[in-house]
Amino acid sequence: MNILLLGSGGREHALAWKLAQSDKLGNLYIAPGNAGTSACGENLALDISNFDAIKNEVLSRSVDLVIVGPEAPLVEGISDYFANDSNLKSVPVIGPKKVGATLEGSKQFAKEFMFRHGVPTAKYQSFNKSNLHEGYAFLGTLQPPYVLKADGLAAGKGVLILDDLEEAKTELRSMIADKKFGEASENVVVEEFLKGIELSVFVLTDGESYKILPSAKDYKRIGEGDTGLNTGGMGAISPVPFADSNFMQKVEEQVVKPTIEGFKKDGFDYKGFVFIGLMNDNGNPSVVEYNVRMGDPETEVVIPRIKSDLVEMFRACGKGTLAGYHLEIDERTAATVMLVSGGYPKSYEKGKVIKGIDSVTQSTPFHAGTAEQGADIVTSGGRVLALTSFGNTIKEALDKSFISAELVDFEGKYYRADIGFDLVNESTVV
Repeated sequence: MNILLLGSGGREHALAWKLAQSDKLGNLYIAPGNAGTSACGENLALDISNFDAIKNEVLSRSVDLVIVGPEAPLVEGISDYFANDSNLKSVPVIGPKKVGATLEGSKQFAKEFMFRHGVPTAKYQSFNKSNLHEGYAFLGTLQPPYVLKADGLAAGKGVLILDDLEEAKTELRSMIADKKFGEASENVVVEEFLKGIELSVFVLTDGESYKILPSAKDYKRIGEGDTGLNTGGMGAISPVPFADSNFMQKVEEQVVKPTIEGFKKDGFDYKGFVFIGLMNDNGNPSVVEYNVRMGDPETEVVIPRIKSDLVEMFRACGKGTLAGYHLEIDERTAATVMLVSGGYPKSYEKGKVIKGIDSVTQSTPFHAGTAEQGADIVTSGGRVLALTSFGNTIKEALDKSFISAELVDFEGKYYRADIGFDLVNESTVV
């Protein structure tokens, strides 16, 4: 089977790494890929928003299946493009059509979906220029902290959590009237703050049946102790100790099943991943958000724990036979630590030579923001490398990743040395 994987980050390297292990794989193409994915298949210099160019590659290379890594092509309608093209419609795309992708493309759309199908979530209202003053009034009915979410895609930076009511009103105006996040914040969702511990649950569905993948917890803040600015993710742990069988049964019954049934009732043609951001409030799950692809860096701990054949899993998803696929999970803990560029998530320099990757033996390095420059591998993004390790405990897995983090070097390298700090003393339950 020839597969085209779209994307260029750590998520895509982890997927490519696992796909390359299958004896059912023919050729693997990654577009545009990075310095790590080039060892798993052939990188293609493609703009993943240029669907015509993707079509040409799919046809000329006899691609049998397309896996979409990031959300942008899905929100832009790549699955619809394939389904509506007579030459492409027989090629399955792992990723929902545009209407389903709106679950990530619009916070308001997602909240309306949750309320319509009885999925537990925080109460909310949505505001724009026409009813901004009503937004001020609604904020006044809530208890701090106050949660403001840009309705559209804002590269993971469109959410503000504020403790002061007047600051929340000021920021609401800045988001809407001053377009703080551009067009993404023309509409803003204001919702009550959910208390508890956050985690992520990943589901793969073929539109009828589904498989629940391992749970994970990521760490967004740049600073230790979860301080400082939000990032794309500084590390992750899987499984999450408090996501025991009792909690996961609640997740399946109260969240997963009504979500998949909602897709059917609303007529979504949904084949792909559902990323469910959850809050565990005293053992009860509540949905913070949906994403329509795998998370990053969660993928770097979830995918390595899948022992069964990934090519077979995606083939079953594309064919609508996922119910018959046997998902086998490694019971050990996986932990990943992200090495990032100096200055990230603010401005940072690229092109720094990375040394020591070949010295890493206890971890699997997944490239996130890297490029090949002659004989060197250099930094090309804010998040550079994810170092994933296995252990029988969280601490054992993390210790390996931290040792590996010291073996890799590039100018300005930074990583959080406290990933998993809130979980490390807990027992691990699959």
